[in-house]
Amino acid sequence: MTRHILDVDDLAPAELARVLDLARDENPPRVLAGRGVALLFQKPSARTRNSSEMAVFQLGGHPVTIRGDEVGIDSRESAEDVVRTLAQYHAAIGARVLDHGVLERMVAVSSVPVVNLLSDRSHPLQAIADLITLRAHWGGHLEGHRVAWVGDGNNVARSFALACAMTGVEVALATPPGHGLDEVTLDAVVALGGTLSEVPSPTDAVAGAEAVCTDVWVSMGQEAESLERRDAFAAYQVDAPLMARAAPGAVFLHCLPAHRGEEVTAEVIDGPASLVWPQAGNRLRAMRGVLSWMFWA
Repeated sequence: MTRHILDVDDLAPAELARVLDLARDENPPRVLAGRGVALLFQKPSARTRNSSEMAVFQLGGHPVTIRGDEVGIDSRESAEDVVRTLAQYHAAIGARVLDHGVLERMVAVSSVPVVNLLSDRSHPLQAIADLITLRAHWGGHLEGHRVAWVGDGNNVARSFALACAMTGVEVALATPPGHGLDEVTLDAVVALGGTLSEVPSPTDAVAGAEAVCTDVWVSMGQEAESLERRDAFAAYQVDAPLMARAAPGAVFLHCLPAHRGEEVTAEVIDGPASLVWPQAGNRLRAMRGVLSWMFWA
């Protein structure tokens, strides 16, 4: 059966653990030797494109990056016809899309695995990279630790919450009213046996947290809401006084790109508690682990 990963919980907890283990191998078997992987980008990309291309290369495969305007999903060709065509040439397809529904239509007809490189609903590879980062920092263990998410309950937060639930990491979530996680996600966290508490303020969220995580206040596609969102999120900036309320030795995570002076201060993201650069580097390991699991594990 062809397996697709549209969000992290498309993996069973034991499968996610296997992906994390495979991601640690810096000399992985060349499971993609002689095969191609199509990497389709409707949205601009820095970390995702570089990490995906290098992961395919390190596994012995040939990455083919395709811009959205080259195929014209649902303008020049339907999403279904695009993926049916790409499946004739490639062992797998990665897609970074504007609408999560496009991914769902792709997997409905694809004969090869489809990996979500980012959608408006989820970002599984980022969540896996975050787990890799925290596990390395915490000496190889995740279960029993506590993290705080401060800011927008967006696609990144959704996948992160699911990933934490699958690995025994407790999450405290502080978001402005109307910007929290949806009920479907909260129910999924409970179904996975996770512990997620929605708290009224960033101060409450970070109390006892061993890691503090955030993301931009205005994501791609939300530019028209920028003024409104900046007002709503003004009290949710991660700064040095907030980090000081976290557990001793707490670290800071951000999936990037970052806007210093908005969701995080330069003092925090460029300071000693920041793990954002290893976190960015672990995007490569996340993709490599997923592809290794798909084609070898």
